[in-house]
Amino acid sequence: MYSRSLFFALLTPALVANAYEPRTDLEAGRYLKALGEAEARLKANSNNALAWAAKSQALSAMQRFGEALASAEQALRIQPNLADAYLARGLARAGTAVQQRNFSSLRNASGALDDLEQATRLDGRLTTAWMSLGLAYEQLPGLLGGSTRKALACAAQLRAVNGPKGDLLQGMVLAMASRWSEAEPFFQRALSQAPGDPEIVYGYLDSLGSREARKRLGDAEQKRRQAQEARRLYPSVCRSAKALEAITDALLDAGQGEEAWSVAKGALAQVDAPSLLRLQLGKLAARSGLHLDEGLAYLDQAVREPLEGGSGGLPSAHWRRGQILKALGRAAEARAAAQTALRFDPRHPGAKKLLEELG
Repeated sequence: MYSRSLFFALLTPALVANAYEPRTDLEAGRYLKALGEAEARLKANSNNALAWAAKSQALSAMQRFGEALASAEQALRIQPNLADAYLARGLARAGTAVQQRNFSSLRNASGALDDLEQATRLDGRLTTAWMSLGLAYEQLPGLLGGSTRKALACAAQLRAVNGPKGDLLQGMVLAMASRWSEAEPFFQRALSQAPGDPEIVYGYLDSLGSREARKRLGDAEQKRRQAQEARRLYPSVCRSAKALEAITDALLDAGQGEEAWSVAKGALAQVDAPSLLRLQLGKLAARSGLHLDEGLAYLDQAVREPLEGGSGGLPSAHWRRGQILKALGRAAEARAAAQTALRFDPRHPGAKKLLEELG
């Protein structure tokens, strides 16, 4: 593995010759790669606003919202009308709002909405901005500007840029609005157009496992469909950690814990982000009670190495470690793991609950 200084030395000459387009890596979830290239660009030129924006988005995916917000603000100081920078600040503010879980989060949520709206005004091609804005509209109360009508309008705008992603957003919005029968055709159309897109697979299976879908389908039918769809979609996304997270969650929710473990473990050698799959294996062990020692070993490795963003980051990893340690009867270590999770995220509900259970 290259040292940090050698990485920069090898990468810097290429930076001069190649155009910088970080959106591809960010939209594909390659956050460690995006972060590494952004930092290399900034080492060469600290006034590269796009690199600051890309760094911010990668940091948000890793749950490092304070650093992400500072990087986004720096990007906007350098280039005040950069759409990517508004997207970055919107994501950092939204993440902070979710993490704060108190009244002060309303200000961040409102600010995030403003930033995402501005990002789409400045550049209508920003897929992540349309997705984030549409979901924010659906999830925020009307007092803060949210509405299903606005969310569906975002899906229509996104469809003009990226048809499958527009259908995905429409399906997710309708599912959250308890309109599953209307949502499902949009999910299926998105999957038929882009069967190997991890984000579409993730969004569909996550929605299929929701309370809203359960109300429409019933518990038994929901579980049957989760297992069926996870198995159907697996071959097209078997190298994507993000998609495998959703597939194995669906299998576990359907009562197929051993199958979920086998799928995740079998994909580890070929997956695009092994750190995420190790975290998922720990999650599967913690939730199912299966393979506890092995799941703990995967989590121990995950927290020692750079962790790709997108799955709860280090707070989640340490919380899952605590759950497994508790199940193994190692209460003192479980308590320490929960406390570590809370150092990364002081309001983490799972870690707080675990500490209460441990007494």
